[in-house]
Amino acid sequence: MNESSLHNYQRHSVDHITEHPACGLFLGLGLGKTVSTLTAIDKLMNDHLEFSKVLVIAPKKAAEDTWKAEIEKWEHLKHLKISVVLGTEKQRLLALKAKADIFIINRENVAWLVAHYGGAFPFECLVIDELSSFKNAKSIRFKALRTIRPKIKRVIGLTGTPAPNGLLDLWPQLYLLDQGERLGKNLTGYRQKYFDPGKRNGHIIYEYNLKKDNGGPSIYEKQIYEQIGDICISMKAKDYLELPARIDRLKEVHLSEENMKRYNEFEKNLILSMGEVEDISVLNAAGLTNKLRQFANGAVYDADKKWHEVHDEKLEALAEDMEAANGQPVLVFYQYQHDLERILH
Repeated sequence: MNESSLHNYQRHSVDHITEHPACGLFLGLGLGKTVSTLTAIDKLMNDHLEFSKVLVIAPKKAAEDTWKAEIEKWEHLKHLKISVVLGTEKQRLLALKAKADIFIINRENVAWLVAHYGGAFPFECLVIDELSSFKNAKSIRFKALRTIRPKIKRVIGLTGTPAPNGLLDLWPQLYLLDQGERLGKNLTGYRQKYFDPGKRNGHIIYEYNLKKDNGGPSIYEKQIYEQIGDICISMKAKDYLELPARIDRLKEVHLSEENMKRYNEFEKNLILSMGEVEDISVLNAAGLTNKLRQFANGAVYDADKKWHEVHDEKLEALAEDMEAANGQPVLVFYQYQHDLERILH
């Protein structure tokens, strides 16, 4: 696919990013946050020459696969070079030295990255994939980004629902976009302006509720949205008639190098236990396939029908999708009983 294949709502997202140095895209699943962002980055980097290095902060599985897969999928993006900053500290340092346009790191290593560069932070454009994961102003990752935010020319925040637990979650996310221009320079001021204390234990307040206007419906929610409306756009899949009734989004989960090695050894041992390859019966072949599927899912049954966990790669991917849904209902199909038990735990 090439750029001409973009939908109108995706082109709107591209234009919004290019026109706003700080912006938020609050888009539902399947609306193309990643391709829209990459297209805008390509234009800003190669057409407008605004910057030369981009940092993407993403959930671990998205950092490993999603951004790379999207670049390979679109013809107009294939020239972009990426470096995935994951693994051991030695591997991350090597990845940071690579000749690349886009560097992708998981959010757990944000504080490490900021400490590594100190005051010489080299990225002029920052993309925060799943901006809502920075909703806690007390978190280490938020505090780390806050220190280097003034050094960054462009910030793009991507998420589905930015405030699944209430509008109080918005302040840290918007601060990383505009450094407090719209919702205030600190969380305390934001709370005092738009919220009233709720449950408390003595002097300790456990929750805050949106203020009401003379006891009626709150006008403060509208005020908050008006404050951020110039740099944030929100779209839901159901509102766009161009989309099909069902959106298929294939997400491949790649085993780590270590787990892939274990998988190959597992397959080899299973085949050897069945005798020569050419002597494997249809029944045995079906059994082999079933066992390999179990391993790929993350757990294998023994002869007593007890399962043993071998990895949690798919569970990690599911957890990231659940987080991206931000409280929206998710229907999950599973293949084995051990899948259900592991998901529930």
